[in-house]
Amino acid sequence: MNYIFDFDGTLMDTSSVILSTIKATIKEMGLPERTDDECRSIIGIRTDEAGKYLYPSLDISNKEFARVFRSNYDRLKKDAHEKTFPGVLETLEQLRAAGCRLAVASSRRLASLHDYLDGLGIRDWFDMIVGADSVTKGKPDPEPVLLILKTLGWNAADCLVVGDADVDIMMGNAAGCATCAVTYGNGSIESLEAASPDFMVDEFCGILKCRKSGCSQE
Repeated sequence: MNYIFDFDGTLMDTSSVILSTIKATIKEMGLPERTDDECRSIIGIRTDEAGKYLYPSLDISNKEFARVFRSNYDRLKKDAHEKTFPGVLETLEQLRAAGCRLAVASSRRLASLHDYLDGLGIRDWFDMIVGADSVTKGKPDPEPVLLILKTLGWNAADCLVVGDADVDIMMGNAAGCATCAVTYGNGSIESLEAASPDFMVDEFCGILKCRKSGCSQE
């Protein structure tokens, strides 16, 4: 079985610094305030597209929003203390020991993904890492997953896409893969259910119990 993981909100708990960055960006650009839930709704969306997603009725520049966001993120990340969610490293080790192959499909830029994964010492656990700048179309478009399937020669029927946001599930479904939503991340239960995942789990280790197209890791 092959596994394709989202990063933020699925493997790594980065919500605090991202929310702080979004709010700092909103303030710096003089935009109307947004609630935490509204800000969380753009986690999983490529930064280059997030401005219009958060303010669909306003004439704002995605490019400028992304520029200000990245500047604020670089500043705020220095004091952040992000960590993996409970059970992530242990479960990934168990999957690898079982002969499973792993990949990442994220809306975070590739260099940033490499920094995080290198910091954890697990970058080489993944056969392929796809970031926002690896593709032309981001989530919920299936391009990130399709790129992984094509490059690695994986069959969609043998893959499980795991994510915490509706766009992750929509991406995986559109690519023809089985999908699993984790409920501990940034997406609401309602939005995840609406995306129609094949599985929903409350803990990362729950993915070990998925059963579809030969998905069994006991």
